[in-house]
Amino acid sequence: MPTSALLSLADVRDAAARISGICLCTPVVPVVMPDGTVPLRVKAECLQPTGAFKLRGATNAIALLEPERRVRGVVTHSSGNHAQAVAYAAARAGIAATIVIPDNAPAVKVEATARWGAQIVRVPPAERETAAEAIAEETGATVVPPYDHPDVIAGQGTVGIEIAEQVPDLDQVLVPVSGGGLAAGTALAIKALRPQVRVVAVEPELAGDLAEGWRDGQRRVWAASQTARTIADGLRTTSVGLLNWAHLRAHVDDVVTVTEEEILSATATLVRGSRLVAEPSGAVASAALLSGRVDPSPGTVAVLSGGNVDPALLARLVAP
Repeated sequence: MPTSALLSLADVRDAAARISGICLCTPVVPVVMPDGTVPLRVKAECLQPTGAFKLRGATNAIALLEPERRVRGVVTHSSGNHAQAVAYAAARAGIAATIVIPDNAPAVKVEATARWGAQIVRVPPAERETAAEAIAEETGATVVPPYDHPDVIAGQGTVGIEIAEQVPDLDQVLVPVSGGGLAAGTALAIKALRPQVRVVAVEPELAGDLAEGWRDGQRRVWAASQTARTIADGLRTTSVGLLNWAHLRAHVDDVVTVTEEEILSATATLVRGSRLVAEPSGAVASAALLSGRVDPSPGTVAVLSGGNVDPALLARLVAP
């Protein structure tokens, strides 16, 4: 993909102006260990109105819809967090939304999506994208992709702008990755504003398509049955998007993976150490540092990307 297709910092700044008033500028919070040390800080995207960073990209994409498209509504496919984001952003914009959700998505995320008045369609994981496209063809609704779209990437990139402005001693940013919208946008913004800062994308070992492709220098696609194995249900996408891949190759310094045990341990550590609710997907970036997969540094910030966790799972993890 030519470099001319890449977004600029100006695109992300424009998105920041559009989403202001709907999306929060979330705080950066220290994670305090039992011995009193602070190995990292987290960008608390779990505090967004829908509980995850996805609201940024969805809000920006919907804000840019032309009037004739708005009357036909929007449709998307998502395992949960993007689903909630599109449902919420559409409700705020006063337009209809249809959400295609894999039938293995956590009930807590499905219920939260329905809360915003969207129509829910459940399908097997491998059929979610084609089902959304079929609905768009039939109804004229606009597809709001979960990650592979410039408006979505620009919206997610506002996380990077905020981190760069909030953390004077920033030297390393850890970002979870699945489809790659958050990692692509955040890396773009960080490198534009603080080029010396190291940006590392983190994904589950059981959904490690990007790590494999990173080693080989070529984007990889895994089977849905492979990525479905991870507890990090928000990171089960089978590959990063095409546009996302180009941004990641341009702006990310490294890609690492973490195990299921490391993800669950980090989820509990974040709850205890930061007093923030984290879902496993949201804890993946922190897991990379807490497990020693990346080198510690005093200016490390990990994106805690979401907190929409099954209460029963959370209770088991934090129980003494």
